[in-house]
Amino acid sequence: MASLLPMQCVASLRKPGSLIHLRGAASLGINKRNYSSKKVAASGEYLHQSVVPSMHYQKSLPRLPIPKLEDTVRRYLAAQKPLLDDDQFRTTEKLTQDFQSGVGKQLHEELVAQDKRNKHTSYISGPWSDMYLSARDSVVLNFNPFMSFNPDPKTEYNDQLVRSTNMVCSAVRFMKTLRAGILEPEVFHLNPAKSDTDSFKRFIRWVPSSLSWYGAYMVNAYPLDMSQYFRLFNSSRIPKTGRDELFTDEKARHLLVMRNGNMYVFDVVDKDGNLVEPAEIQSHLKYILSDSAPTAAFPLGVLTSENRDVWAGLRNKLVAAGNAEDLRVVDSALFCLSLDDESMKDHIHISHNMLHGDGCNRWYDKSFSIILTKDGQAAINFEHSWGDGVAVLRFQNEIFKDTTEKPLVHPGSAAAAVDSSSAVRRLQFNLDSEVETGIQNAKENFDSAVSKLTIDALEFKKGGKQQLKKSKLSPDAIAQLAFQMGFLRQYGQTVATYESCSTAAFRHGRTETIRPASVHTQRCAHAFVCEPGQHSVEQLQGLLSECSKYHGQLTREAAMGQGFDRHLFAMKYLANSQSQALHSLYSDPAYTAINHNILSTSTLSSPAVNLGGFAPVVPDGFGVGYGVHDDWIGCNVSSYPDRNVHDFLQCVHKSLEDIFTVLEGKALS
Repeated sequence: MASLLPMQCVASLRKPGSLIHLRGAASLGINKRNYSSKKVAASGEYLHQSVVPSMHYQKSLPRLPIPKLEDTVRRYLAAQKPLLDDDQFRTTEKLTQDFQSGVGKQLHEELVAQDKRNKHTSYISGPWSDMYLSARDSVVLNFNPFMSFNPDPKTEYNDQLVRSTNMVCSAVRFMKTLRAGILEPEVFHLNPAKSDTDSFKRFIRWVPSSLSWYGAYMVNAYPLDMSQYFRLFNSSRIPKTGRDELFTDEKARHLLVMRNGNMYVFDVVDKDGNLVEPAEIQSHLKYILSDSAPTAAFPLGVLTSENRDVWAGLRNKLVAAGNAEDLRVVDSALFCLSLDDESMKDHIHISHNMLHGDGCNRWYDKSFSIILTKDGQAAINFEHSWGDGVAVLRFQNEIFKDTTEKPLVHPGSAAAAVDSSSAVRRLQFNLDSEVETGIQNAKENFDSAVSKLTIDALEFKKGGKQQLKKSKLSPDAIAQLAFQMGFLRQYGQTVATYESCSTAAFRHGRTETIRPASVHTQRCAHAFVCEPGQHSVEQLQGLLSECSKYHGQLTREAAMGQGFDRHLFAMKYLANSQSQALHSLYSDPAYTAINHNILSTSTLSSPAVNLGGFAPVVPDGFGVGYGVHDDWIGCNVSSYPDRNVHDFLQCVHKSLEDIFTVLEGKALS
């Protein structure tokens, strides 16, 4: 279930013909957001002071709809069509119809009744969290994604000490702004000239929060769910046998810093709730960076990469050995800052380091970690159970903007003359031989797992969003089509494909799945790959247009909570929770296959983000992070030994070349 950022779209929030992708800065408006801010008294303490309270729209957000059962069945069969032969499809069709008229009808009605009793949330929120927290696989590779920051445009600010100090200060400012309720609400503006204005904000703040969503809707603005934000800070996933728990302690004022596998803590918020002086934070980080303590012989952090039940057992032993208080210090820290002593060689090195690293200088259970390498490369790695990245991307965008536009320390800034040796504490854990053996085993398991992962990247420079929009094609549809064509060229088949889509336009929305592999992409890919000479340029352009229109429809439906994946998942979860025997739809090989997502994809573009990525979700899959930019298309793709990622990207590149050749009106050779 790992994904780069399941926030590709809050699409078609208007009329059926419009396709709006909500992603990156377009969604969060960090470049040109019109902050209607009062002058903040303690300007260093906050990012800005929004006129509209942060959670103003939360009460009136619309509820996530449960699709009609017949719509779910129809969409499910449409998605199965390109994956099955005629006999397989008939079998699946029969099972699905039996489900719809029998057990499925009953489960759907129970789900709707349960949803009516729980109007404060969404029907998917509980089951989806449970799915993440009950998973026993390591969070590394299987769940935690990363997003790397662009370098600071002022190169001298990319120094590890300067950049880490500024990022910590900006992170605290973000936290304080959020908790004071003055962080600008998350709103997707379809007509910013009307809705992203001081006058509208001054008006809407006086509309009661139970009605405020409707006021925004009247001017084509769509507030997004912000219920996940409180888990950003002071939060950790705690391993427990069978099912983990989420822990948050908002009273804690300290930061967790890791270097060479050693763990340090110091306060970044003082007893009055103010940001500690930036020069003091700089002094403390400088102290840690120059600490001559040897690399940890038994780095505790690697345990967070273990199987969850194994880690839960070892954590119990740590508690029994008298480490409960220091573990709570780790769990309650604002976030984790990992300072790596290594410099990065290239994008591939950055991807490996930020996605998994060496396992020793990370605490993968923190809600998020900021990783900073010796040469100032920075990224966020985040734990996925508490949220879907909407909050993380907003945080990343704001931090990048704040550190690059209003840095609080500068190259040459003198660190405060304070006694960091008394302010900074290195955590010392009591480890018995069983825990030490557990750490060694965890490191071996970690090394074995990450050694199988290959990452490769592609930059297609012959066209991008601008040209595709001129051709009246959805940029996302064409990128997804290139993956279908690439896989067909390499392996000769159409396979289950997953594209994540945010349902943050609804209260407690999580994600829905777009299923990009369709009869349209199959037909188009076959024409381009298997019989390019047998179609005219106009025919091929027509096939591209069909794919674009259908993908637009799927995207709109998913963003409006009208996919089929979450609905089928929720009914299965309901049956399991009642210890009912599952209908044979769920044991159908076709159901298993469509949920074995060989192409797992997620898109992102933001001025703050350089690249992002995640591991494949199945052993014979690809993890495809991608972004369609104005005049180029980038992909960051991972695989295990069952697949050849280098050849796949060559096939994707060839597919994009063919598509843009046809768009220029030229025949394929």
